[in-house]
Amino acid sequence: MIILDKAKNRSRRLRKKLRVDEFQELGFDVAWSFAEGTSNDEIDQFIDKFFKEAIEPNGLGYGGEGDLLWHGLVCTQKLGKCTDEHRKIVETWLSDNGAKSVAVSELYDVWWS
Repeated sequence: MIILDKAKNRSRRLRKKLRVDEFQELGFDVAWSFAEGTSNDEIDQFIDKFFKEAIEPNGLGYGGEGDLLWHGLVCTQKLGKCTDEHRKIVETWLSDNGAKSVAVSELYDVWWS
């Protein structure tokens, strides 16, 4: 019980350092694949378009990797929380632009998951 009381009395500086309360950051995982035989140039063009049309205009950032199978984390570019709307935007864009087996996780705390 004492631990909970101390948590409520954290200073703003400490909350920011711990990335909790108003400084919590929510993100989500995303994964998709390309059809067998997709060239590296086609993948590069797809990723460039993904960033230009889905990630950057929505204030998001993406960290991940892949070849024919891609996976990574989507979070906000600035301190903040992704929303279910962000999840839908990314999932819809990937599906509408030819990605296969698109999977998007639930939102989670990217620092304390």
